Amino acid sequence: MEVKIGVQHAPREIVLESGQTAAEVEKAVSEALSGKSQLLSLVDDHGRKVLVPADRLAYVELGEPTARKVGFSAL
Repeated sequence: MEVKIGVQHAPREIVLESGQTAAEVEKAVSEALSGKSQLLSLVDDHGRKVLVPADRLAYVELGEPTARKVGFSAL
């Protein structure tokens, strides 16, 4: 699933492909925003962990996974 994270005072958003479900990501965001956790912690498809301070979250957008294109196309 594609996850876009807006961070306050940062010029670019963080975009990652995660194997986590929408419910898992939503739960992690809710815990970070409610104060149960000081960091939003997500893992991408390559096993890298993304940590964002909860007090710096501007928005989190959940989307569908993007299909990877293979090969070349002719116009």
